Amino acid sequence: MPEPKMSLRKGSKVWVEDRDLAWVAAEAIEFVGKQVRVLTASGKKVLASPEKLFPRDADEEDHGGVDDMTKLTYLNEPGVLYNLQRRYSLNDIYTYTGSILIAVNPFTKLPHLYNVHMMEQYKGAPFGELSPHVFAVADASYRAMMYDNKSQSILVSGESGAGKTETTKLIMQYLTYVGGRAAGDDRTVEQQVLESNPLLEAFGNARTVRNDNSSRFGKFVEIQFDASGRISGAAIRTYLLERSRVVQITDPERNYHCFYQLCASGRDAEKYKLDHPSHFHYLNQSKTFELDGVNSLEEYMKTRRAMDIVGISYEDQEAIFRTLAAILHLGNIEFSPGKEHDSSVIKDQKSSFHMQMAANLFRCDVNLLLATLCTRSIQTREGSIVKALDCNSAVASRDALAKTVYSRLFDWLVDKINRSVGQDLNSRVQIGVLDIYGFECFKDNSFEQFCINFANEKLQQHFNEHVFKMEQEEYSKEEINWSYIEFIDNQDVLDLIEKKPIGMIALLDEACMFPKSTHGTFSTKLFQNFRAHLRLEKAKFSETDFTISHYAGKVTYHTDTFLDKNRDYVVAEHCNLLSSSKCPFVAGLFPSLPEESSRSSYKFSSVASRFKQQLQALMETLNQTEPHYIRCVKPNSLNRPQKFENLSILHQLRCGGVLEAVRISLAGYPTRRTYSEFIDRFGLLAPELMDGSYEEKAVTENVLRKLKLENFQLGRTKVFLRAGQIGILDSRRAEILENAAKRIQRRFQTYISRRDFISTRAAASALQAYCRGCLARKMYVAKRETAAAISIQKYVRSSLLRRSYLKLGSAAIIIQSNIRGFSTRKKFLHEKKHRAATLIQARWRMCKVRLAYQHRQTSIIALQCLWRQKVAKREFRRRKQEANETGALRLAKSKLEKQLEDFTWRLQLEKRLRVSHEESKLVEISKLQKIVESLNLELDAAKLATINECNKNAVLHNQLEFSMKEKSALERELIGTAELRKENSFLKSALDALEKKNSALELELVKAKKDGIESIEKLQEVEHKCSELQQNVKSLEEKLSLLEDENHVLRQKALSVSPKHSRPGFAKSFSEKYSGALGFPQIDRKPVFESPTPTKLIAPFSHGLSESRRSKLTVERHQENYEFLSRCIKEDLGFKDGKPLAACIIYKCLLHWHAFESERTQIFDFIIEGINEVLKVGDETVTLPYWLSNASALLCLLQRNLRSNGFLTTTTQRSAGSSGLISRVGHGLKSPFKFIGGFEDGISHVEARYPAILFKQQLTACVEKIFGLIRDNLKKELSPLLGSCIQAPKARVHAGKSSRSPGGVPQQLPSSQWDNIIKFLDSLMSRLRCNHVPSFFIRKLITQVFSFINISLFNSLLLRRECCTFSNGEYVKSGLAELEKWIVCAKEEFAGTSWHELNYIRQAVGFLVIHQKRKKSLEEIRQDLCPALTVRQIYRISTMYWDDKYGTQSVSNEVVAQMREILNRDNQNLTSNSFLLDDDLSIPFSTEDIDIAIPAIDTSDVELPTFLSEYPCAQFLVQHQK
Repeated sequence: MPEPKMSLRKGSKVWVEDRDLAWVAAEAIEFVGKQVRVLTASGKKVLASPEKLFPRDADEEDHGGVDDMTKLTYLNEPGVLYNLQRRYSLNDIYTYTGSILIAVNPFTKLPHLYNVHMMEQYKGAPFGELSPHVFAVADASYRAMMYDNKSQSILVSGESGAGKTETTKLIMQYLTYVGGRAAGDDRTVEQQVLESNPLLEAFGNARTVRNDNSSRFGKFVEIQFDASGRISGAAIRTYLLERSRVVQITDPERNYHCFYQLCASGRDAEKYKLDHPSHFHYLNQSKTFELDGVNSLEEYMKTRRAMDIVGISYEDQEAIFRTLAAILHLGNIEFSPGKEHDSSVIKDQKSSFHMQMAANLFRCDVNLLLATLCTRSIQTREGSIVKALDCNSAVASRDALAKTVYSRLFDWLVDKINRSVGQDLNSRVQIGVLDIYGFECFKDNSFEQFCINFANEKLQQHFNEHVFKMEQEEYSKEEINWSYIEFIDNQDVLDLIEKKPIGMIALLDEACMFPKSTHGTFSTKLFQNFRAHLRLEKAKFSETDFTISHYAGKVTYHTDTFLDKNRDYVVAEHCNLLSSSKCPFVAGLFPSLPEESSRSSYKFSSVASRFKQQLQALMETLNQTEPHYIRCVKPNSLNRPQKFENLSILHQLRCGGVLEAVRISLAGYPTRRTYSEFIDRFGLLAPELMDGSYEEKAVTENVLRKLKLENFQLGRTKVFLRAGQIGILDSRRAEILENAAKRIQRRFQTYISRRDFISTRAAASALQAYCRGCLARKMYVAKRETAAAISIQKYVRSSLLRRSYLKLGSAAIIIQSNIRGFSTRKKFLHEKKHRAATLIQARWRMCKVRLAYQHRQTSIIALQCLWRQKVAKREFRRRKQEANETGALRLAKSKLEKQLEDFTWRLQLEKRLRVSHEESKLVEISKLQKIVESLNLELDAAKLATINECNKNAVLHNQLEFSMKEKSALERELIGTAELRKENSFLKSALDALEKKNSALELELVKAKKDGIESIEKLQEVEHKCSELQQNVKSLEEKLSLLEDENHVLRQKALSVSPKHSRPGFAKSFSEKYSGALGFPQIDRKPVFESPTPTKLIAPFSHGLSESRRSKLTVERHQENYEFLSRCIKEDLGFKDGKPLAACIIYKCLLHWHAFESERTQIFDFIIEGINEVLKVGDETVTLPYWLSNASALLCLLQRNLRSNGFLTTTTQRSAGSSGLISRVGHGLKSPFKFIGGFEDGISHVEARYPAILFKQQLTACVEKIFGLIRDNLKKELSPLLGSCIQAPKARVHAGKSSRSPGGVPQQLPSSQWDNIIKFLDSLMSRLRCNHVPSFFIRKLITQVFSFINISLFNSLLLRRECCTFSNGEYVKSGLAELEKWIVCAKEEFAGTSWHELNYIRQAVGFLVIHQKRKKSLEEIRQDLCPALTVRQIYRISTMYWDDKYGTQSVSNEVVAQMREILNRDNQNLTSNSFLLDDDLSIPFSTEDIDIAIPAIDTSDVELPTFLSEYPCAQFLVQHQK
């Protein structure tokens, strides 16, 4: 790649060519004549000419490369190569070159790059704003399609193994994400298209020299969209299938995969008489039959599954593989000369076998197939003439038939896939993704490589036009003159190949039409016509080979097989033969030919011409779309991660046209810098212009004029430099920096010398002072020793005298203390004995008194018990007499008899079910029968014993207990053989006992009518039986007593209710009401009307009002209640003393109306629907906080004052289909309006039924919904503010020189954007507190808002490289300081842990602004600087960081290597290893949290609204307030 001559000097950083690494970094050390000696990075000295050296920017090596090649200081081949290498080593596999995306295959999983969160980040983002990504290209194409209403195309190219298919999959995945699906199909378009990949790969991929799975056709996936931008369909177009591979391959290549899969299919292969591939001519031309790591049988099963998914029927699948087998047998047919001249016949018996098999598989006549291969019919005026074919012509006819069949089979598969995916014929816009084979250059290149490279030349011309157009758009956007820039294209190569009438394809077709033409005559004619063409050369060691200079380099083609591979005859006999096949599938591949086409026996068809036509159709499709380019690169041939082969990649960059795009850029203005970047780098060349009085554009122009540079262009925002000019600027900048460094070194050395002199002089003075001090200290020690000796003598004498005095004094004290202690102890013992005697006397008197008291108390209790027993018996006789008088008990007895019959029928049914269950146990039948017989004998004996029993109640009780034990044992499914026998024996005995008991109970119930006492005992037995059947419910004796008590209570209440409070209702007798409650069957029973208010359940026994009149009054009362509640919900009632009035009034009304004990949910549903309606139509900024306060208050009132009915809860949890006695008794036994005694906080606890509990759950969901809506609205308002806060605004050139030393204190102040955040938070806090939202909810909202700020800023920091700078870190840090001040002012009551929610962005920003990052170890970074961040996040920040202020470097290479090793190890273990943070959308509280956090609410003291007097149903509130 030529570049203008650079000005070299000693120490210049350059790139020099290397045989193994392509290019290596070097430094110029000396000049030898006209050459330069350079020192490479490996320490090797190389002598090179200046023309072969390229400039290198050493500053770019300090960071992880640039994300856009156009940002390179020196846009040249080695710069492009090593920028890709630096980014690839950091797992940044995507890089831009303008609008072109280069994707390097990582050969490892990088799931963090492709999750849904990453797609959301790139959705709608301007192209180039975020890091390079395939999603960015897909999003740009989608946005361009929507805005311009023009179809788009994405051209994915690269050699085999570069990741084209995976890239295509990611593009479709993203388009599916942003476009959705118009129809209701469960499978996405991406899934549908990708499901067809195994099928297309089996029939269209083959092994080549470079790749084991090379696509031998081009694929254009067209994703169609409707007018709203939703995916409405898709289609797959295939191009340029390599048909010649079916009949001719070279070693070590292979034929298409499907043939080898079929041969390895086992039974199917045997069915079609197939064997190892080495036995078939179309496969054994190469000795490679197996692929490493590929199991052909498994691949065959995958192909079969793909056919099932696509929708190919089993019959069609069999026909497809039968056709493939026929092609293989067809290839084994050999011919020998016949008896006649130029005729041919089947060679041998083996060929006859294969001929017969081919005919059988094609379902056609074998003789007709033979005649079709060995003869041709020629239509003349006189009639049809049959001409025999020689052996070579017969072989050519055989191969032509095989290619035609395979080609039509492939086209049928593609058409079937398109029908399965579903096309939208009405779609006007679409996005096409082209996946086609790349440029090929092998050691032996033949006709296939010629066609492939021709296609790539066409695409390269399209690519060049696009790149040149992008250059023009850039220049036009910046308003600079570009008219003189020359367009570079490859039209001459295309004219050489396809131009008529003497292009290479035309000459090849002409040679193919003459039977006696050979490749030699074709080559001779080729060289004669293009002797002087610059792009065509004759091969050195061959007379027939030729070399073409393609855009990617020179390729030599061998013409030996050109003519054979270009010939493709469409033989009418072949079509007629297979169209008459008995197989519908084969006949469908060959529809009947038109009459005029069938007259000619066969027509010559040129493969190259058809290839050219298909290519032209593809180019026309692409020209109608707006193109986007993705160049996939394979980093190494071993398919290993983190291995970068320079020579291979450089070759791919040339073949992919990337270097051609760079060459086009070099023809114009390859170096572009914004004015601020240019001044920041080269402003030091003219310091006199940096005083702030000049505009950036003027400063840039003056700097360039000062250096006498020409041909540069000044745009609106950028300066455009010609190739080489940036080198001159860097050279001059390096000189100024070198002089400045020398000046600094000179001053520094002066400073060191002066410092050494001063330190020496200070040392001499210190030595003198030390010597004088030593002499003075010696004199002082001598005098101090003399004084010390005198003092010691004085103190020794004093000590001896004092010691003798103290000894005498201590002896006297000891004697005195002993005498006093003896007398004191004697006195203490006397007093101790006196106290013990007193205590013993007191305990004895107390024991006597207690015994007398206990005896007397026992006697009193016995008398009380006897008296109470007498009173209880008297009361029992009175109640029994009362029950006989009312007749209620007799009616209950009759109902119980009917219930007993029902239970008898149920027990018989259960018996039959259990017997049928036992019969299913075929293995245990014989054993169980024996056991049953033995038990029957025992049972007879037990029956005789039972009849003589006096206590029938005990027998019945025991047998029922055995019955329940057997029932529970059977429900555990008879675990174990021994348990099974025992349980079955018990079950049989229990069932028989139940039959006897039922009959006995019937007799006893008849006697019970005569004898009251016996009837009560029978009822108790039935009650006990029912309780046992329904899992230990209370006995019927207790329930009947409860019924009597409640009947008495109801009568008293009914008689005591005054007419003023009475309400119309249905009068029910006790027997009717509770017989219904007990669930006894009744005939023609009318439904009981239940009102939500309990007062209507205890209406008096009034028969004065009609049924319709009572219903009408009830409906009117309901309507009035609903109107009042609706007004309370819709109007803003405000607050009093922080209490929400609406919640308090609604709760008091529900409590007064006894709605919590109702069986209906209408009033609760009305409240919930009303709140939801208000939330929909109201102003969200006002309505949502208001109802968050009211709904949470109402929820707290319900949570604290409602108690669930335990019995009701138990019954409602049972199966809805249960119709047992106890499930019906439950509603009758429990009073529907009970209050639990006891008061807490002055409010009674209401025993609520199921609808009230359900209402509480609905209210909880409503509170969570309101909280979520507020949070989502806050995030929507906050997102645009955060988008402008993540990056510091570009500062203008200020007067004076800014400090660039690390010690300088940053003077940046937070911009108005951070002030907007503060204002937003103040406004939020004001809205919430004005609506008296509890501090608990405010704390949760503020915490989630700060969590969202943390996530948004942190993710933007990791996605945008321009944000990972030192100055931007200072800017964000100053903004975070403002947020900290706000949190401190808001206090912990409302802010909570908001500051801790900013942990990630705080630590990331703190890492950006620290100095000397290279000295930090990985442990220090992880433990001290960024403990919350993962290694992947630290790695991302470290590799993206660049210091735009002081020029410092990121972490050391050793730390980067350690992190990369950890990441590679974690990639194998983690399912999701994204470096981005996910937003938590869960609700951060529960009902219990609300109950605990919100203080108690007193509803007694509330200010009532004025409209309350309008509603009679709410007058109780006014009366209560008075």
